[in-house]
Amino acid sequence: MRSLLLSLTVIFGLIAVSSCISDDITTSSSATLTFSTDTLSFDTVFSGVGTPTARLLVYNRNNKGVVISSIRFEKDDSNFSLNVDGQSGKTFSNVEIRANDSIWLFVECLLPEGPDSKPFLAEDKIQFITNGVAQSVLVEAYGQNVTRLRNVTITEDTRLTPEQPYVVFDSLTVAKGATLTIDPGTQLLFHDKAKLRVEGRIEAVGTPTSKIDMRGDRLDNVLPDVGFDILAGQWNGITITAESFDNSIEYVDMRSTSQGLVLDSCEISDRTKLTLINSWLHNSQGSALKAKYANINAVGCIFSEAAESVVDLTGGNISFLQCTFSNYYLFSAPFLPIISLYHTDADHAEAGASSLPFMKGDFKNCIIYGLPGDINQGDLNATQIYFYNTLFKSKGNDDEHFIACEWDANPLFYTIREDYIFNYHIKNESPAIGAGNPDFVTEQAIIDMDGLNRLAAGNPTLGAFVYVPEKTEESLKRH
Repeated sequence: MRSLLLSLTVIFGLIAVSSCISDDITTSSSATLTFSTDTLSFDTVFSGVGTPTARLLVYNRNNKGVVISSIRFEKDDSNFSLNVDGQSGKTFSNVEIRANDSIWLFVECLLPEGPDSKPFLAEDKIQFITNGVAQSVLVEAYGQNVTRLRNVTITEDTRLTPEQPYVVFDSLTVAKGATLTIDPGTQLLFHDKAKLRVEGRIEAVGTPTSKIDMRGDRLDNVLPDVGFDILAGQWNGITITAESFDNSIEYVDMRSTSQGLVLDSCEISDRTKLTLINSWLHNSQGSALKAKYANINAVGCIFSEAAESVVDLTGGNISFLQCTFSNYYLFSAPFLPIISLYHTDADHAEAGASSLPFMKGDFKNCIIYGLPGDINQGDLNATQIYFYNTLFKSKGNDDEHFIACEWDANPLFYTIREDYIFNYHIKNESPAIGAGNPDFVTEQAIIDMDGLNRLAAGNPTLGAFVYVPEKTEESLKRH
């Protein structure tokens, strides 16, 4: 009897609940739809390559259900396609939305190749007819022709130019004896796990107003107003092999890699492995720069955002002038120091490499500041490594290896990690302003990444950027 009473109670409860839900369908012309946006926009779409899915919410805010008699694109030959309730197509009929409910529409885009290298606009409208009333949502995308490079090996001198982007699938290899020249303003975009391998030479030289872009090929946003390239690991990175020398990378923005820029172990040589000028290497699942026994000359560069040390160096002959080293990596708490130096002396020699020369080098007019510690070795006695006029987050004192340094200091970057802003210009009242030694500023270092003269206002500011008074929030660069 008790079981019967409980069953009846459940049944009557369900009847009571269901009676509150109206399945009535209204045919009133006043029962219109509302939408999450009136314009659905895609970021730059590469011709011949499908896009990520864009979403549109369609609301029925009426107290009765509605039937959308037609959902379709205005153009019969539309470049866009729809998915409604798990079904793909371009036209749909009799789609019901219950009272005060909503449905998702998913939109994709596939654009044909345009007539030239200039971006072109593709538009259409999604039309909705409900109880004889027509409503529409604009859909738009800017198309861009690209040059596709699939598993390409360059065996003779080759030049990449900025007329349209290059998308690298799989790999791009510069064979021994060949030189890859990349002109100012060129975009080199890499598909998932793609990589650039240099066995010959690379000469990637941009300008302050026309930098070279190296990044993943996702150009959409991961969050509103936040580009997809804040995500590390979108492509593998660049490897310069043991037999490659005399490489130049200038005014290059390289980001969102798995392993950054890697210089493989090489023969001990007086030849320069890499000259790196006014470039930004950032957002890596490994290090932004990792090298073994390489001769490196870096001027006016930023190394930032890495899951490991932003710069990891073993042995070699190194020189860093007017550089900024920082780490505000988003996807894990950085636990390694910002700069890691190995094979520096007998106590810090790499296993099995005792016969190789120890690291020799210097850091001049630099900034080392971020979430983790500064460097992995606090005591540089018995090494040939020197820091001159360098700002440290750590407390410390000058000695024969740390000369005229700024200790326990905050450079006052514009970086705001929680807002996804990574900007290494410095604010007013920074202790880095005018703290550099002008005697260190070589001809290569006079002009900074923005094209400003370091010596125009007297002593140079530490780090990669010339100080600009009262820099405004509008100048922030999101990455």
